[in-house]
Order: sequence, then C-alpha cells, then structure tokens
Amino acid sequence: MTATAPSLVPEPDADAPLGAVAVRALCEFAARSGDLDLRFSPSPTGAEGIAGHSTVTARRGEGYQREVPLASHWQGLRVQGRADGWDPAARRLEEIKTHRGDAHLIGPAVQALHWAQARVYGWMLCEQLGLAQITLALIYFNIDTGVETPLVQTHDAAALQAHFADLCQRYSGWARQEQAHRRARDAWLQTLPFAFARFRAGQRDLAAAVYRCHKAGQPLMAQAPTGIGKTVATLFGALRAMPAGAHDKLFYLTARTTGRQLALDALAHLSAGAGPAAAPLRVIERVARDKACEHPDKACHGDACPLARGFYDRLPAAREAAVRVPHLDQAALRETALAHQICPYHLGQEMLPAADVAVGDYNHFFDLGAHWHGLAVAQGWRVALLIDEAHNLIERARGMYSAALEPADFQLLRPLAPPALHKAFERLHRPWNALARQLAGAHTVLPGLPADFMAALQALCGEIADHLATHPADGLGDSPLQRWYFDALQFLRVSETFGDHALCDLTPSLRPRPPRTRVAQPVLSLRCLVPAPLLASRWEAAPAATLFSATLSPMDYVADMLGLPATTRRLDVPAPFAPDQLAVRVAPAISTRWSHRQASLTPIAEVLARQYREAPGNYLAFFSSFDYLEQALDRLRQRHPDVPTWAQTRGMSEPDRNAFIARFQPDGQGIGFAVLGGAFGEGIDLPGQRLIGAFVATLGLPQVGPVNEQLRQRLQARFGRGHDYTYLFPGLQKVVQAAGRVIRTEHDHGTVWLLDDRYTRAEVRRLLPAWWPPAVTECPPSV
Repeated sequence: MTATAPSLVPEPDADAPLGAVAVRALCEFAARSGDLDLRFSPSPTGAEGIAGHSTVTARRGEGYQREVPLASHWQGLRVQGRADGWDPAARRLEEIKTHRGDAHLIGPAVQALHWAQARVYGWMLCEQLGLAQITLALIYFNIDTGVETPLVQTHDAAALQAHFADLCQRYSGWARQEQAHRRARDAWLQTLPFAFARFRAGQRDLAAAVYRCHKAGQPLMAQAPTGIGKTVATLFGALRAMPAGAHDKLFYLTARTTGRQLALDALAHLSAGAGPAAAPLRVIERVARDKACEHPDKACHGDACPLARGFYDRLPAAREAAVRVPHLDQAALRETALAHQICPYHLGQEMLPAADVAVGDYNHFFDLGAHWHGLAVAQGWRVALLIDEAHNLIERARGMYSAALEPADFQLLRPLAPPALHKAFERLHRPWNALARQLAGAHTVLPGLPADFMAALQALCGEIADHLATHPADGLGDSPLQRWYFDALQFLRVSETFGDHALCDLTPSLRPRPPRTRVAQPVLSLRCLVPAPLLASRWEAAPAATLFSATLSPMDYVADMLGLPATTRRLDVPAPFAPDQLAVRVAPAISTRWSHRQASLTPIAEVLARQYREAPGNYLAFFSSFDYLEQALDRLRQRHPDVPTWAQTRGMSEPDRNAFIARFQPDGQGIGFAVLGGAFGEGIDLPGQRLIGAFVATLGLPQVGPVNEQLRQRLQARFGRGHDYTYLFPGLQKVVQAAGRVIRTEHDHGTVWLLDDRYTRAEVRRLLPAWWPPAVTECPPSV
C-alpha cells in the first residue's frame, strides 16, 4: 500500500491573506461536476478564439464595453478576471465562448462550468456598480458559420453573491492548505542536507553552479562526466535554490524512461534527509496517456469508462488523498486514483498544480501545445527546469516541430469517407496529384508551403470538424477518419511555425499504392532543421534552466541549435577519473565507411575476439545500424563460436531490453552487440565488473543523404560550420556517450576500442574527453 503521512499537510494559517486567483481557475477547481468527457469535440485554435471574440463584440452597439476588468474579495482571497462584454444600457453581461458544430451538442458539464464563470463575473459587476439584478448571457459563437447561440438568464445580486461565496469557500480550504505547504516546503529546503555522507569529485561544483544560476534566474549548460552523480547533484542545487529564487515548480525533463527513474530515486534519497517525518516535498511522475490508461478498449467519457463516470464528483476526495502521498510515481498515482474510482492519468493532470517537482519526458514542456508549458504560462508559475541528457533535446525538438502526410493513408480513406465529405476529399486529391508532378527523383525541396494544397487541407479539416460535431459516431474509438484528421491537424499546426529554420519537401511514399490509384502521390513533409527559434518561448517561460549531460561539447553547437539566451552560463566539470583507469585503442587499418563495411567484418571480429581472450569479462560492441551489427555478429560467431554473445534486436520490448541488461553480471562474460545511439548507448549504469570494455565500430556520423545535405547547407549559411554541425559533432557525441558506459566510478578500469581509421585525425581526437589517455594505435590481428 502507498504510505501516507498526515505531516505532509501542515496546519493552515486562518488569518493569512490568500492572494489572488483567476476566475477561470476558481471555477475549474470548485464548479466542475459530473463525468469526465473527452469525446471528440472540434474546437477553435487560440487564435481563432480571439478572432471570434472580436467578431462578436464588434457587432455590439455604441457604449458596449469589452474586456471589463473586475475583482472581488472574500475573506483574504482576491478573485480577478476580465468579463468579455458589458452592455450598460441593457444591464447585460456576456460570456463569449467560440465553438464548431452544433451548439446544442455542448455537454451539460461544460455548460455548467461556463455558467459558473458568468455568474462570478455577474456578482463582481453587481458589487462594483451596486446593482440589485443583472442579465447574464452565455454566447456560443460558431466560428465557421458566424452564428451566435445566446443562452440568457436573469439573476438577483444576492443569489450571485451566495454562489460566489460557495465557490470561494470550497477553494479557500485548499488554498490555505497549499499556502501552508509552500511555507513548510521552503523552510525545509533552506536547510536541505545532501543525500550522502560526502560529495563525489565534481558533484559539489555542479550543485553549486546550479544553485547560483537558479537563484539568479539564469540558464546554465553543464557538461559533467558520466558516473559522478549528475542527477542528484543538479536536483540538490535546484531544490536548495527554490526558496531563494521563489520558484513554484521544478520540472525534471528526461529523454528516456531510465532517466526518469534515476530522478525519482534521487528525489527519494534527498527526501530521506527529513528524518522520521516525511519531507514536505511533493513529487509527481507523469507518463504518456497510453501507459496510464486502465481501459484502453473504452472511450474516455462517462458512458463508456467507469473511471470517467462521476470523475469530478469524486475528484475532491481523491485530490485530498493524493496530497498526502509524498511521491506520486506512476504506481502510487494509480493506487490513489483507483481507490477513489477515477482515472489515474487525469488525476495526475489535476495534481500537477499541487506538485513541487514534476518528472517526465521532454515533450511535456517543449512540444507544440505542451501541457506543462501552457499551465506555467496560464497560471503565472515561476518554473525552473532540469534537462537531463540535454544533447538529445536537439533531435527531439526537431521531431516535435516536424510533420508529414502519407498519401497511402489519404487514398485508403477517400472511398470510405462519409458522402458529405467526398467533394472536400476530391478538392485535396487534385493538388496532391499536382505535387506528384513536381517530385524529381527521391527528394525535392519546395520553395515554400504549397498554397493550393494547404488551402484545400485547411478546408477539408474544417469540413471534417463540422461533420464530426454533428455525427459524433463517425469519430468513435480509433476511427480512420478521426485518426487521419488528427494527423492533418498536426500538419497544419506545424505549418504555422514554418520559416527559414525548416524545410518543405516531397519524397516518394514507401507504402504500397492503394488499388485504383492512378498517380503515385508523394509524402509531403515539414522538417524542422534548427529548433532554436521555436524554443525561445520555452526559455522565456523558465529562465532558470539547467541543461546537463556528459556530452555537451562543443557548447557553441548546442547553444546555437537550441537557441539558448546569450546570458547562459557554461560549466565543464573535470572528470574525477585517472587516465590509467582507461585504455583507449584505435585500429587505423579498419574503415567502417559504407563502401568498406564488408571488408571490415573480419578485422572487427578478430579485434573483438582477441580483446575478449586477453581480458575475459563483459563488453559492449556498438555499430551504426542493425544491418551492420547483424553482419558483424554473424562473422564473429563463424570465426569464434566460443565467444558468448547476445544482441539488441529491432523493436525490442521493454522486458527484452531488461533481459539484455541483466546479462551484464559481475561474474559474467561475453559481448553484447548494440546500435550506437540506441537504448544501450546511454542512460544505463554498469559499474565495476558488470562492464569492462566497449568497442565502437563507427564514427557515429549521420548518413549522408538529401535531407542531411539540405541541413548542412542551412547550417553552413547560419553558423558557418555546416559539416561539423550536421555530421561530426552529433556523431562524436554518440561515441563518447557509448564509451562512457565503461568507467562509472573512481574504482573502475576498462578498455575502449575505436574501430575506424578516422579516429587518428586531430579534429576527431579533439572531440574526445580531455581526461582520456592518449590513444594507442594498434593494427588488428592478421587474418
């Protein structure tokens, strides 16, 4: 069972002022009831919503007041916001909501929340103007048709005041509890001891730099070697800085599940310093919805899923129970949610505002429409970031701001689409065929977004939205129409960010052409090449951000690609390891270039076998692709069948990955084969005799191809170092990460073999860790 601790919720101070809360936040906390209902409901974008409000208010007569600032106080709580519109002549206050589809299909729970907001504004206006009665109008405005659907109610001021007081009463208890928690948390953090008896070499410097930068609200790039305990050091520094920097939240962002668990373990160690009473620090782990869903076969609404039924009615009790659980990891969150019969994933969403530290994937803060970033901006949180293995953020951010449309999916859907959508599908089919005529060879770069195609895609998405709003059954489950519609919406969202940092291109589809399809339509892709301009808003929202990794060199490259502010501090922590702990060997007679790979297989097999026989134990051998790995593995098994081997496979499941790692026991022997840059190239810890050596049979360079050559040209134009930024620096980062699996502690010893003649070049040697001893050049055994 999950341990609970009453001491986690300090006694509130009934006389302390509660500060301010927005009308929307107050109503979302206290006025929701009934089911969780995430049935498809097409909604306008933020920009469309703003435009819709402007359209409605522009229709009103002279004297109509827009965006009316209002505020009211209740027992130390200030409630504030802006009413959409006020007609003083008619004494009518309007709350405007934009939508798509039939307004009568807007659910009662959503309407109840909208009416709660209107009534709060109604009371505040009655109080401000001394009105005894007021007319409230909830205006639903269809942004596609321009039609207004008004719902009108008349209320006495006394009834509105009672409603306002009831919401404030429900909220105030929670707010006072949160206020007391914040005081206790900050007092504890100011004296937080380090989790261990002493710092490892380099840990104190790293923790101190994080503390200083977070206190000052300044970004930091920190390169520190593997094995010194970067996770606990950065967390310690950031937590100690939270009171000094007045930070509301600390977001710990990772690229991999293993990194998330390391952070949770480190937080548990740090919290253990509180002694018998649990530490007043709330930690929450967030995972993807598909990993948290209890009923993946059911739709997310009360008519289908028992955990969505009555969700908001049971939420207050679940929320009160959850704040008494110090570490809401995935298991604890699930246990708490199921005890109250509500959805674990959405309970996690509701608990994020109460958490002090949230641990999750990069996408929670950096993705388009990222939930954590959106909340931070909307709630005005002061947020600090810790970005683990930050070298991965470059490629991950590229993926977040890229999109592609596959023609095979579109062609398969066309004959299945509802008849009302056939014309809209045909209107997109024609410009897609026109794009096929522009495809020249395997890759064609377009000068910009194809205007006719984009207009047709926008129109089709609008018609699908209207259709699904009036025919919700066509969007139930994972229907092909809804699935394609979501892909198309993502493409449109990415297109709104298009600029000289990105590429719009055509490539042939690798999928079979559907029957009766005359033209082979191309894949249309939007590729983010340089994510820097798109991440600017993220750094603005969290100026206290630490990016750390063992491979942030060269730092100019990372800063340029991620668009880090010019004020970013830099730290390179010296390695605590001695050169005699590691032997570095280079095989200059081996080339792993594409054209030489067949010739390299036997020499590589001989190097692996000789090293294994000279020093039996556990080794990792890294290759640039699964094809290369499999060929090298076959050659080693043919020539040296006595050498124990095991290998990473394509699409490896999590249990299989765990079994692969489990082979590395202190008394084990053999060679594990893995792909460079994959699951075993970083983020795994195999100290001591669990791993005594590694072979890297590649320089790690990305494959030369049309897209990477376009990237090289763009980076050359922007930064003057196109080849290095595209190929050399990303490749060597992977190499150093993989080799870093060998020496994890001050007591480890091991060997790294660099199997490629290019490792003899000075420009490559400069990118290897400074603490490594000079590489010994050795020829492979004669074959």
